Amino acid sequence: VSGSSAVANVSTVNCKVERSSPVRPSPALNGVDPMARSMEKPRSLEDVNDKTKPGQLAEIIDPVQCRVVAMPDSTDPGNNKVARLLYTNSGVGVLALGFNGIQKLWKWARSEQNPSGKATASVVPQRWHPNSGLVMTNDVAGVNLEEAVPCIALSRNDSYVMSACGGKVSLFNMMTFKVMTTFMPPPPASTFIAFHPQDNNIIAIGMEDSTIHIYNVRVDEVKSKLKGHQKRITALAFSTNLLILVSSGADAQFCVWSIDTWEKRKSVQIQLPAGKAPSGDTRVQFHSDQIRLLVSHETQLAIYDASKMERIRQWVPQDVLPAPISYATYSCNSQLVYTSFCDGNIGVFDADSLRLRCRIAPSVYLPPAMLKG
Repeated sequence: VSGSSAVANVSTVNCKVERSSPVRPSPALNGVDPMARSMEKPRSLEDVNDKTKPGQLAEIIDPVQCRVVAMPDSTDPGNNKVARLLYTNSGVGVLALGFNGIQKLWKWARSEQNPSGKATASVVPQRWHPNSGLVMTNDVAGVNLEEAVPCIALSRNDSYVMSACGGKVSLFNMMTFKVMTTFMPPPPASTFIAFHPQDNNIIAIGMEDSTIHIYNVRVDEVKSKLKGHQKRITALAFSTNLLILVSSGADAQFCVWSIDTWEKRKSVQIQLPAGKAPSGDTRVQFHSDQIRLLVSHETQLAIYDASKMERIRQWVPQDVLPAPISYATYSCNSQLVYTSFCDGNIGVFDADSLRLRCRIAPSVYLPPAMLKG
């Protein structure tokens, strides 16, 4: 999973986890030749990598084929249901925002088992908090948490985290967990937050009413209000190479804005299946080259050349992965695209060709009771 932009989002698609996800022969995936499958079940993740030849689809269906680590101190599902999840940019921690507005941070320490101190499934991380015992808690007074859209963003240097859960936006110090400031009380509520990549004082905040506010924290002022969407904002992505901000909304379109003048350059409506209304959360994320743009929607994955805003690749749910897409994100090196589906499956795609390389079944990581539910 990638860095600060890799956030685990909750889709508005009606998602139901299937108990079984059968492996069956599949025809070509969007022009890719049929993929041979090994009938021998690998015993570990290394076996998967060793036994899967180029062009084959790896099927991971048993927990013994993966390393799984559970975050400690997360034993009360009712109060700890995760709404958004992201890695710290340094790669040493995981930050979770719950539906109750509470944020938790886990960190990996350097050890003989983990010399780099980076995130790994081989070592259990520890819940981290300052000596003061403070907890990062968002203002949720008067908020209907069932309707709120939690959002979170981490500054590039991991010094600050900004989040909201239907109420005011809060800026926290990541070392002390103190609230530095709160601002922008609803209505409208914020639905997505992104730090300007070159200035931590400039924040882009997507709103429930479809507008985008460019906010300067230092002077406590909205510098610009961008209008171009018809429904709430679902994602924001900056490109420093192209000097643009790309926004996406629940209206199945994305808009391109100049970060010099904040004027709109272009609107792009994604190509939907015939007869489907222009709705559903659309999300955007830039490749590490800051030019290619990953666009995900329940109906498709697509790669765009953001310098021209032309689509260069597309994949639609089919065959072994027929369910609607719930979320997609680049890997940290932008070589893979990890995609979750509403039946609990996870697909791993090549980022250049969108060729499906691996399917991870829900039986690998979900407890049996949840699969039966």
